[in-house]
Amino acid sequence: MADRQSKAVLVDLDGTMIDTAPDIAEAVSRMLDELGTAPLPFRTVVGFIGKGVPNLVRRSLETAALDQRVAIEHALAVFHRHYAETNGRHGHAFPGVAAGLGALRQRGYRLACVTNKPEALAAPLLEMTGLAGYLDALVAGDSIAQMKPAPEPLWHACRLLGVETEGGALIGDSPVDVAAARAAGLPVFIVRYGYAGPRGAGALACDGLIDSLEEAPALLAGRSLEPKAEAIALPGSVNLA
Repeated sequence: MADRQSKAVLVDLDGTMIDTAPDIAEAVSRMLDELGTAPLPFRTVVGFIGKGVPNLVRRSLETAALDQRVAIEHALAVFHRHYAETNGRHGHAFPGVAAGLGALRQRGYRLACVTNKPEALAAPLLEMTGLAGYLDALVAGDSIAQMKPAPEPLWHACRLLGVETEGGALIGDSPVDVAAARAAGLPVFIVRYGYAGPRGAGALACDGLIDSLEEAPALLAGRSLEPKAEAIALPGSVNLA
């Protein structure tokens, strides 16, 4: 049963908690090399991040003029093989993420990562970067049938956390996050440093911009999203499987 007094913060992964672009771009480069073509510019690949791996691979094939010669299923298999090797090897958690998550937990917020990245990649990445222990739940791109920008992943995260939807908020970095939050009926806050697209974070119709997750507790408290429950201790780890 959902707790009407508890509050939840749902946090995106790529571009919000972790700078995964170097890992992803390296995997795309290796995929394209195996498929017999040159790598794409780094910023081009970054522009494909945020709508799931199938979209990333499809856009990469189209941009490299391979979409008519290479089956998407084959390309996906090649990408996943390479990404399993690069995942967490080149990227890193953004400054202030661990401190911000810790501060939210100390104030009693329940936390979940909601990402379009498959669980087989998201869970080990959170472990490698030391962020898994701050989270109560993970909703990955293959946890349920829908992915962001559909609202269902956000609703599912709230159910896992035992929190009413009106007690939740999303922190993300992209138009996909804004669209998902709006569809789910949640306020959404965007980090300035993520993968917001060519127009930048300022062009997104969100409820507020933040420079660091360390700003989140004060921002949420100012919007009456401060939890009424007593603060809870930071757990040592969480099972994200």
